[in-house]
Amino acid sequence: MDAARGPFWETKALEDMTPDEWESLCDGCGRCCLSKLEDIDTSAIAFTCISCTLLDTKSARCSDYPNRFAKVPDCLAITPEMARNSPWLPPTCGYRRVAEGRGLAWWHPLISGTPATVEQARISVAGRVSSEDDVDDEDLESYIVNWPDEDPEEEWV
Repeated sequence: MDAARGPFWETKALEDMTPDEWESLCDGCGRCCLSKLEDIDTSAIAFTCISCTLLDTKSARCSDYPNRFAKVPDCLAITPEMARNSPWLPPTCGYRRVAEGRGLAWWHPLISGTPATVEQARISVAGRVSSEDDVDDEDLESYIVNWPDEDPEEEWV
């Protein structure tokens, strides 16, 4: 961080961030790894409490991050364009927050100095989700939840 100018996420365009800076915008919550359903009539996105097969549901971390694209063909790398325009990124997502000019929330490890705040703020999916390995695709509608689409930041301010 350049103290005179501010932290990189406030002073750099998303496209100008180094790979390490870009990766550090992820707070490790696991919400982007949840199955989502799209209403074909309204295009509304509904989050479920069902996670990707590679997500460790206890830690909310990818169990094979380096090989995730090879093992999960529909896994997507978050890009600056996605951060700006993807309705499936939750409002708490660090990428989305920075892209929208909202900055990082108090629970983000770059702000708090510890990943523990992601769980303290109940942003993490750890312990709140089940793996897609345990659910039939036809049953996903039964697992729709609202909490991944809510931004609880105001509750703690």
